[in-house]
Amino acid sequence: MPRHKNLTITFYTTILFLYSSSFFISPASCYSQEDAEIAIQSAESTVLNCYKAIFEAGKAGANVNSLLQVLNEAGWLLSRARVAYNNRDFNSAYEYATNCSQMLDGLADKADSLKLEAEDVRRMDFLVNYVGSFVGAVAIVVGGYAFWVFLKRREKTVEA
Repeated sequence: MPRHKNLTITFYTTILFLYSSSFFISPASCYSQEDAEIAIQSAESTVLNCYKAIFEAGKAGANVNSLLQVLNEAGWLLSRARVAYNNRDFNSAYEYATNCSQMLDGLADKADSLKLEAEDVRRMDFLVNYVGSFVGAVAIVVGGYAFWVFLKRREKTVEA
């Protein structure tokens, strides 16, 4: 085969290969500085909202250890997003911020439900501890008085 035909075949094969590879390789996602900044601000807002909800749940007496662990991991992702943004790596910053927001999806709702459960438990504890103690004290006083009356009647019967 002449050299010219070999080069033509190689050229067309390369073009065909490059064209077909574009179907199998996903395009690189390029995010602008503005996209990354918006994603980071959204993630920061989400972290703050979740922190407030978890703080309120903890103040109500709920066990928030698992929620705090998730919040810490999300905070780590947010700090990575900030570092990437400061290094002008907007793609990584956007990805980290988006992962942070996705990780915190529904966390505030879980914290609110734990808060409500803790408030219910506190209400039941109040009923059992204070109201139950009061009822028990009244029962002891009334029972003691009834026993004293019984002993007085018995003493009168024995004397007569």
